Amino acid sequence: MKRRPPFVVGAEKRLTDIIGTAEVTPLLLGAVKAGAASAAVLAPEGDVLWEAGKPCNPAETKGSIPIVLEGEPAGSLVVSGNGAGGDAVKGIAAITHTAVQTLVNASLKRILTTEIHTSVVNQSYKELLEINKSLSASEARYRELAATLEKKVEERTAELQRAHTRLLQQEKMASIGQLAAGMAHEINNPLGFITSNIHSLQKYTARFILMLDYYSSLLASDPACERLARLSARKWEELKLDSICADIDDLIGQSLEGAERIRKIVSDLKGFSHVDDTSEGIVDLNAEIDRTLSVLEHRFPEGTDIVKNYRELPGFRCNPAVVCQLFVNIVENAIEARGKGLRLMISTFVNHTAITVSFADNGPGIPEDMRTRIFEPFFTTKEVGSGTGMGLAVVHEIVTGYEGTVEVTCPAAGGTIVTVSLPLQRKNDVALL
Repeated sequence: MKRRPPFVVGAEKRLTDIIGTAEVTPLLLGAVKAGAASAAVLAPEGDVLWEAGKPCNPAETKGSIPIVLEGEPAGSLVVSGNGAGGDAVKGIAAITHTAVQTLVNASLKRILTTEIHTSVVNQSYKELLEINKSLSASEARYRELAATLEKKVEERTAELQRAHTRLLQQEKMASIGQLAAGMAHEINNPLGFITSNIHSLQKYTARFILMLDYYSSLLASDPACERLARLSARKWEELKLDSICADIDDLIGQSLEGAERIRKIVSDLKGFSHVDDTSEGIVDLNAEIDRTLSVLEHRFPEGTDIVKNYRELPGFRCNPAVVCQLFVNIVENAIEARGKGLRLMISTFVNHTAITVSFADNGPGIPEDMRTRIFEPFFTTKEVGSGTGMGLAVVHEIVTGYEGTVEVTCPAAGGTIVTVSLPLQRKNDVALL
């Protein structure tokens, strides 16, 4: 079957584009049956397009009737008789022409309508494709935005949770600092006069002992006081004054040592909380570790062994309270991991680029499948209510805040080693003096 070319509105058309054999031939055969010898439709060039009856001679086109297409001649109709009945042939020709012309006009109208409809449909389809493409792209952008927004919301929520936890810990540190300041004021004042009074009592007791020795020597040197000397010696022995005189110095010394220890505990607690420090300063990290250990001394289980391997360190510029919090979290993790029999080795050293602090315990270590998550906020292996899961997360955040690194390793022999490295030089800042 011959395929028709695609319709283009307004394109020049021929009769063969408008009508076909199946439509024209019946009309021509009707003319022949009506009495015509032949009937044919010719092209403008004179070629026979369709015919019925006797073969048509294109050279004999007298009496042909033009077939008009859009106001222009598109062909002609030729109807010939048998030599008689000229009027009848003319009538048959007129009727046949009218039928063919009507067919042409109707077909043209139908074709034009179809072309216009096809053009509109094609145009609408293209527009719909473009709209659909735009909508698809827009939907993809919105989906991407929604996914990104959800991720950003999750990140922001986690950040707010971490900030909230840090704020709570900072408030706790501030509360400790305020408590330490109050304790320092309330304890140091009575402790001062207690210490002073004990020193005075030590001097006075020494004088009493000298006086007793003096009386004893007088009684022993005077024969008239022999009986009194004997009675005095018996009473001296009965009251065990030799032991008392020997213990007085020890008792007073222990009391002064205890008072000094109280003073040091209060001083360490106040220094640990850094209640008077509101900004960064130059600190000795070895001293900050010692303060941390002193404050946590009551938490160390029985049999705890602390081994210190300190090297001389340069001063480090930081917020002292924040660094103390860093050390507290690491040491508390070691305490909770081991319990009784804890052995904690703390080492510090410095090279050309950084200060390194290492905490090695003899605990059970960290399972390998959990090591990648230990710095995640709120991740904990403890029972619900036993821990917040923020210990090492806070450590990581503090260290990275100072542009340092923190590494946790578990040797095959057991235990856990937490190594903190803090840079000597931070970006846009002189970290060390």
